[in-house]
Amino acid sequence: MKIRTILTLALAIASPLLAAAADLAGRWTSRFDSQIGEQNYIYVFASENGQLSGTATYEHSMGKGDVKLKDIKLDGEKVSFTETLDMGGNALVITYTGKVEGDTMTLTRQVGEFATEQITAKRTPPAKP
Repeated sequence: MKIRTILTLALAIASPLLAAAADLAGRWTSRFDSQIGEQNYIYVFASENGQLSGTATYEHSMGKGDVKLKDIKLDGEKVSFTETLDMGGNALVITYTGKVEGDTMTLTRQVGEFATEQITAKRTPPAKP
Protein backbone atom coordinates (compact mmCIF):
# COMPACT_ATOMS: atom_id res chain seq x y z
CA MET A 1 0.00 0.00 0.00
CA LYS A 2 1.33 3.39 -0.89
CA ILE A 3 2.12 5.91 1.85
CA ARG A 4 -0.28 8.42 0.31
CA THR A 5 -3.15 5.90 0.46
CA ILE A 6 -2.34 5.08 4.11
CA LEU A 7 -2.27 8.77 5.06
CA THR A 8 -5.55 9.45 3.25
CA LEU A 9 -7.19 6.51 5.00
CA ALA A 10 -5.84 7.60 8.42
CA LEU A 11 -7.13 11.14 7.89
CA ALA A 12 -10.55 9.86 6.81
CA ILE A 13 -10.79 7.79 10.00
CA ALA A 14 -9.43 10.48 12.34
CA SER A 15 -11.41 13.45 10.99
CA PRO A 16 -14.82 12.43 12.40
CA LEU A 17 -13.23 11.67 15.77
CA LEU A 18 -11.57 15.08 15.95
CA ALA A 19 -14.75 16.78 14.82
CA ALA A 20 -16.74 14.99 17.55
CA ALA A 21 -14.33 16.20 20.22
CA ALA A 22 -14.73 19.77 18.98
CA ASP A 23 -18.50 19.52 19.61
CA LEU A 24 -17.84 19.50 23.38
CA ALA A 25 -15.36 22.39 23.38
CA GLY A 26 -16.64 25.59 24.91
CA ARG A 27 -18.33 27.04 27.98
CA TRP A 28 -21.47 25.38 29.33
CA THR A 29 -23.68 26.68 32.15
CA SER A 30 -26.13 24.84 34.36
CA ARG A 31 -28.37 25.86 37.26
CA PHE A 32 -30.30 23.14 39.07
CA ASP A 33 -31.95 22.25 42.37
CA SER A 34 -30.49 19.48 44.52
CA GLN A 35 -30.60 18.08 48.04
CA ILE A 36 -28.27 20.91 49.14
CA GLY A 37 -30.26 23.63 47.38
CA GLU A 38 -29.66 25.50 44.14
CA GLN A 39 -26.36 24.83 42.40
CA ASN A 40 -24.72 26.90 39.67
CA TYR A 41 -22.03 25.37 37.46
CA ILE A 42 -19.89 26.56 34.61
CA TYR A 43 -18.17 23.73 32.72
CA VAL A 44 -15.36 24.62 30.31
CA PHE A 45 -14.10 21.98 27.88
CA ALA A 46 -11.20 22.17 25.44
CA SER A 47 -9.71 19.84 22.86
CA GLU A 48 -6.05 19.89 21.96
CA ASN A 49 -4.44 17.30 19.70
CA GLY A 50 -7.45 15.03 20.17
CA GLN A 51 -7.21 15.18 23.98
CA LEU A 52 -10.17 16.53 25.95
CA SER A 53 -9.71 18.58 29.11
CA GLY A 54 -12.12 20.45 31.31
CA THR A 55 -12.79 22.42 34.47
CA ALA A 56 -15.87 23.24 36.48
CA THR A 57 -16.58 26.35 38.52
CA TYR A 58 -19.34 25.82 41.04
CA GLU A 59 -21.34 27.75 43.60
CA HIS A 60 -23.80 26.17 46.05
CA SER A 61 -24.78 26.16 49.73
CA MET A 62 -21.60 24.29 50.71
CA GLY A 63 -19.28 26.80 49.06
CA LYS A 64 -17.77 27.70 45.74
CA GLY A 65 -14.64 26.80 43.85
CA ASP A 66 -12.98 25.31 40.80
CA VAL A 67 -12.20 21.70 40.05
CA LYS A 68 -10.45 19.87 37.21
CA LEU A 69 -12.71 17.42 35.39
CA LYS A 70 -11.33 13.93 34.77
CA ASP A 71 -12.01 10.90 32.58
CA ILE A 72 -13.64 13.08 29.89
CA LYS A 73 -14.96 10.96 27.03
CA LEU A 74 -16.99 11.84 23.98
CA ASP A 75 -18.23 9.05 21.71
CA GLY A 76 -20.48 10.51 19.05
CA GLU A 77 -23.09 12.34 21.11
CA LYS A 78 -22.45 10.34 24.32
CA VAL A 79 -20.44 12.21 26.94
CA SER A 80 -19.07 11.26 30.35
CA PHE A 81 -16.71 12.79 32.90
CA THR A 82 -16.03 12.92 36.63
CA GLU A 83 -15.66 15.68 39.19
CA THR A 84 -13.99 15.09 42.56
CA LEU A 85 -14.96 17.34 45.45
CA ASP A 86 -13.01 17.58 48.69
CA MET A 87 -15.50 17.18 51.52
CA GLY A 88 -13.40 17.95 54.59
CA GLY A 89 -10.56 15.69 53.55
CA ASN A 90 -12.81 13.04 52.00
CA ALA A 91 -13.07 12.73 48.24
CA LEU A 92 -16.58 12.69 46.82
CA VAL A 93 -16.67 11.54 43.18
CA ILE A 94 -19.48 12.89 41.03
CA THR A 95 -20.00 10.96 37.79
CA TYR A 96 -21.70 12.59 34.81
CA THR A 97 -23.11 10.64 31.85
CA GLY A 98 -25.30 11.94 29.09
CA LYS A 99 -25.64 13.32 25.64
CA VAL A 100 -24.59 16.39 23.67
CA GLU A 101 -27.04 17.67 21.08
CA GLY A 102 -25.94 20.94 19.51
CA ASP A 103 -25.73 23.54 22.28
CA THR A 104 -27.51 21.39 24.89
CA MET A 105 -25.94 18.77 27.13
CA THR A 106 -28.38 16.55 29.05
CA LEU A 107 -26.69 14.79 31.96
CA THR A 108 -27.32 12.33 34.76
CA ARG A 109 -25.24 13.48 37.74
CA GLN A 110 -24.47 10.68 40.20
CA VAL A 111 -23.22 12.20 43.48
CA GLY A 112 -21.33 9.33 45.12
CA GLU A 113 -23.91 7.03 46.68
CA PHE A 114 -26.01 9.97 47.92
CA ALA A 115 -28.04 11.35 45.05
CA THR A 116 -28.84 11.16 41.36
CA GLU A 117 -29.84 14.34 39.55
CA GLN A 118 -30.93 15.09 36.00
CA ILE A 119 -29.41 18.35 34.77
CA THR A 120 -29.14 20.33 31.56
CA ALA A 121 -26.19 22.49 30.56
CA LYS A 122 -26.36 25.05 27.77
CA ARG A 123 -23.40 26.15 25.67
CA THR A 124 -22.79 29.87 25.97
CA PRO A 125 -21.32 31.83 23.08
CA PRO A 126 -17.72 33.02 23.48
CA ALA A 127 -17.31 36.52 24.84
CA LYS A 128 -16.94 39.16 22.15
CA PRO A 129 -13.64 41.06 22.22
